[in-house]
Amino acid sequence: MSKDARPDTHSPALHGADSHDLIRVHGARENNLKDVSIEIPKRRLTVFTGVSGSGKSSLVFDTIAAESQRLINETYSAFVQGFMPTLARPEVDVLDGLTTAIIVDQQRMGADPRSTVGTATDANAMLRILFSRLGQPHIGSPKAFSFNVASASGAGALTVERAGRTVKERREFSITGGMCLRCEGRGAVTDIDLTQLFDEGKSLNEGALTIPGYTAGGWNHRLYSESGLYDPDKPIRRFTEREREDFLHREPTRMKIAGINMTYEGLVPRIQRSMLSKDREAMQPHIRAFVDRAVTFTTCPDCDGTRLSGAARSSKIGGIGIADACAMQISDLADWVRGLEEPSVAPLLATLQQTLDSFVEIGLGYLSLDRPAGTLSGGEAQRTKMIRHLGSSLTDVTYVFDEPTIGLHPHDIQRMNGLLLRLRDKGNTVLVVEHKPETIAIADHVVDLGPGAGTAGGAVCFEGTVEGLRAAGTVTGRHLDDRSAVKESVRKPTGTLEIRGAATHNLRDVDVDIPLGVLVVVTGVAGSGKSSLVHGSLVNGSGPDGAGVVSVDQGGIRGSRRSNPATYSGLLDPIRKAFAKANGVKPALFSANSEGACPNCNGAGVVYTDLAMMAGVATVCEECEGKRFDASVLGYHLGGRDISEVLAMSVTEAGEFFGAGEARTPAAHAVLKRLADVGLGYLSLGQPLTTLSGGERQRLKLATHMAEKGGVYVLDEPTAGLHLADVEQLLGLLDRLVDSGKSVIVVEHHQAVMAHADWIIDLGPGAGHDGGRIVFEGTPADLVAARATLTGEHLAAYVGG
Repeated sequence: MSKDARPDTHSPALHGADSHDLIRVHGARENNLKDVSIEIPKRRLTVFTGVSGSGKSSLVFDTIAAESQRLINETYSAFVQGFMPTLARPEVDVLDGLTTAIIVDQQRMGADPRSTVGTATDANAMLRILFSRLGQPHIGSPKAFSFNVASASGAGALTVERAGRTVKERREFSITGGMCLRCEGRGAVTDIDLTQLFDEGKSLNEGALTIPGYTAGGWNHRLYSESGLYDPDKPIRRFTEREREDFLHREPTRMKIAGINMTYEGLVPRIQRSMLSKDREAMQPHIRAFVDRAVTFTTCPDCDGTRLSGAARSSKIGGIGIADACAMQISDLADWVRGLEEPSVAPLLATLQQTLDSFVEIGLGYLSLDRPAGTLSGGEAQRTKMIRHLGSSLTDVTYVFDEPTIGLHPHDIQRMNGLLLRLRDKGNTVLVVEHKPETIAIADHVVDLGPGAGTAGGAVCFEGTVEGLRAAGTVTGRHLDDRSAVKESVRKPTGTLEIRGAATHNLRDVDVDIPLGVLVVVTGVAGSGKSSLVHGSLVNGSGPDGAGVVSVDQGGIRGSRRSNPATYSGLLDPIRKAFAKANGVKPALFSANSEGACPNCNGAGVVYTDLAMMAGVATVCEECEGKRFDASVLGYHLGGRDISEVLAMSVTEAGEFFGAGEARTPAAHAVLKRLADVGLGYLSLGQPLTTLSGGERQRLKLATHMAEKGGVYVLDEPTAGLHLADVEQLLGLLDRLVDSGKSVIVVEHHQAVMAHADWIIDLGPGAGHDGGRIVFEGTPADLVAARATLTGEHLAAYVGG
């Protein structure tokens, strides 16, 4: 550590309180950390580097930030703690000098349909107060402008005890809310296509129902065919009006069906409750395909997608309603608020102005407040969470960031660096997990973890200055100044994909020909329209004739602590079948979530004890010793290994095991090869998904999608969460995909990927309504030579052109 980072503790003039200038960590063992001991200077910017999976997040988030939050939670009463998430003490011997931690991570915002950018940042709350005070005509309190509050009224008698006597009083209440009643504040209504539910020309007994799981003979089918409300041998189109109503829309009714007391419910509400209320991503593929066919989402005709009631839309300030304000680009809304001069709400206007200006300053001025929060990328969600901290007067707190540059164009990274330095200069400790050399370069202190990933990582390889890192010879140090050269020769396209009149979001009737059979990179500043072009016109559009489109986006992987790479990638199915075949038993025995589970821990490997407001205790199961399987199952072997030993293998080990010999299983070997190709050879097959880093999860997703039959691969920022050393491996993978006859289209900001492209499409020139146009099409060499766009300037500087 540099000498200026430590005060002179022997100086007689030093106050005792000033000696606590370090965060000391000793003996950290969370996840893959190997007894890590470091000292981090306070009121400095410290960047944590290392390959994906080396232990950065385990040290910063799971140890330092987690312990800070746990200690703060313990200052509340037991009653309050009962409502807060319970946090276990991290595996660490000593944690000293902690300050209050504010975590700004990449967790996606909730995908609740009523959550928007405005509701997530309090901007909507302030706008509602503004309109309730200044809006004409006056329609009520701030609730009258909220699309989450429905209007309601009621009256009745209330019995109260007063002075020993029972008195009846009449009470009335009335709430004026702003919710559109037709769409219930969602902005869209769902229509079910009845032709996808049944064939009108057939009777129920002839198999009229075409819904997955409603086959003849099953209980879902018998509920209707044996209800007695209509003739199951009569074609559905010949049902009377009453029979059709009972069949499609009847309210839940208890009745005896096939001799059993059951609840009968009309087909439409039953489908809505059992399928449409569930998260689409969590559905089985055949159910998801059915829902996509049967359900159409259309803009609500009553509120025109604004989510608000007619009264809420009618109240205006200077001709602008709250729906108009929320639909504006935030940079324009900030200008509109700046023009309002009303002394009666001056403090409110000042705070709202500050919030909106923070959006612009952080590079999110192109968003609108009515943008659904679930549609923000990981980088946008993280920057949205930063909004409330930018103008904060708090000092001496620890800000913890998880790759704040993710999703940012090189032009925007400079702005983000300025914000990080501003937070530090206010007297805060800033801890950043980061891979981008531009952000590593501004660090006061660097902690490099490694040397490898997973079990090969978890140790501190270097601690010191950026210059010291360059000379240290670690993986990060060696690759810090890596620069890719622009390709001398590019591949020739095998065809073109025409996009005409693209107008999704901010695109301005864009016409573009995307070459096929080559590596195409779509780039531009954040908010310029890249995702709108690729996902709106290609993934959600028709795609090229005869070639399926495989899209790998940045959506999170869903999975509990029972999920692992083997279950997520589909690898466990061929492994179970191989074990079953070798031992002459059922495949279900080799699943810890099914018949083979240890009866004591139900296949979890640990027994959880809930201690109310205190952190729960997880103890290794005594019966199976953490192996998750029943003892009898562990008696079955394949190639001399039992199922728990196979799940403990790394991807590389398992690839050799299933590639040859007695355990040879081609289906399993093919999945393992894809996992190794994306750089996950070090992961163990049974490692819980909850312990994987963001970069590891995305590569696991990529490996899984590589099995799909598609002619065009669309990747959304595949370098997110990747170390400089891993980017080279990713480029090799992209080359192999193209050389195997695929067309690869990458939405990307990383200059190494741009330089490696055969063709670049650059959007801009700015973000939001300042973007949405094609500003360059051509080879990387032409872009560097022209330097006509922001991307061209940064790429030229990167390759030294």
